[in-house]
Amino acid sequence: MELNPDAIAVTHNEAAHRFEATVDGLRALIAYRRLPDRMVLYHTEVPAPIEGHGIAAKLTRTALDFARANHLRVVPLCPYVSSYLRRHREYYDLLSSDDLQRILSTEPGRKCPH
Repeated sequence: MELNPDAIAVTHNEAAHRFEATVDGLRALIAYRRLPDRMVLYHTEVPAPIEGHGIAAKLTRTALDFARANHLRVVPLCPYVSSYLRRHREYYDLLSSDDLQRILSTEPGRKCPH
């Protein structure tokens, strides 16, 4: 299956505290907790049949852009989000100095806890 992540729509499901994308009837998501001054990104999930097509990256980018637009600090508890941030310096300003130090020193490749 060939997927173009640019053609996939991401919606913000505020009631469920997550960003979602549906592809071929399968829902991918990034879940968060919203606090007054920050957004805690704690879980990213992409069903196996649609993994590896950039969907998790698009969900993460959308969540980070939302945090920036709303002047929120990001707390990356999900290992995928930490790994994404490690590779994308343009989002470092959304992290506290402690969280930035933590993600830069964490071993990449861990899965999100459920």
